[in-house]
Amino acid sequence: MSATENMTMLVGRILMSLLFITSGWSKLLAPAAVQAMFAKQNLPFVEGVWLLAVAIELGGGLAIFFGLLTRPVAFVCALWCVGTALVAHTNFADGMQKIQFFKNMGMAGGFLYIAVFGAGSWALDGWFSRRRRFFAAE
Repeated sequence: MSATENMTMLVGRILMSLLFITSGWSKLLAPAAVQAMFAKQNLPFVEGVWLLAVAIELGGGLAIFFGLLTRPVAFVCALWCVGTALVAHTNFADGMQKIQFFKNMGMAGGFLYIAVFGAGSWALDGWFSRRRRFFAAE
């Protein structure tokens, strides 16, 4: 893979991950407010849903950022985007909700691309793969 392709994949991963990292971090810092929002949407087990949201958004975002377990994490992030769009952003009479819905669908598409094509060589996945090959050759 060329340096241009690896750089493009790195920038794409970073851009896709930033929304998840910032959202997950804000959920981590304001658990009561986030859980109240979840309760307002009639979600069950708001504490568990909050923990799941932080794990997927912050943990998944960081994993995508660094290119660690990229393919399975990207697939989970894509599912999360579709799920949250269907749960929280279906009131199309509200223009902002409609924008959020389609933003989530676009993010899901981007994460699916990452799930299919991987992180590229400039990622922890690539680094671990190169180390495995090096030690297997000995």
